[in-house]
Amino acid sequence: MSRAERQPHAADDSVGVLVSRASQQISELVREEMRLARAEMTQKGKHYGKGGGFFGAAGIIGFLALQALTATCIAALALVLPVWASALIITAALGIVAAVTGLAGRKQIARAGTPAPEQTIDSVKADLAEIKEKAHR
Repeated sequence: MSRAERQPHAADDSVGVLVSRASQQISELVREEMRLARAEMTQKGKHYGKGGGFFGAAGIIGFLALQALTATCIAALALVLPVWASALIITAALGIVAAVTGLAGRKQIARAGTPAPEQTIDSVKADLAEIKEKAHR
């Protein structure tokens, strides 16, 4: 029987063949883990991007709220009631919008989780444990 006709795990395979096969399998495993890490980090990056956008919008709207509050104070000192009352209503509305936008940003950041590729790390740990187990046999 020629070498090509043997089963892949025949007992009489040489050490060189076994090492070569193990090296190839480890190489494939590392490539698969890298693909998994890339996919996981892409997903998390999207959530961080959205959350950052919401925080940026909250900052701009909050800055507008402070400008409206300043206009409110000026109007309150300059006039009696109607102008500052309307300016105060605008300030409160902008503050509410900033708070809602900030909460939406926080929710997106929390949804993304930690920046580490957790699934990949768990998978690599499981792979290492299996390799160690096979090595001790």
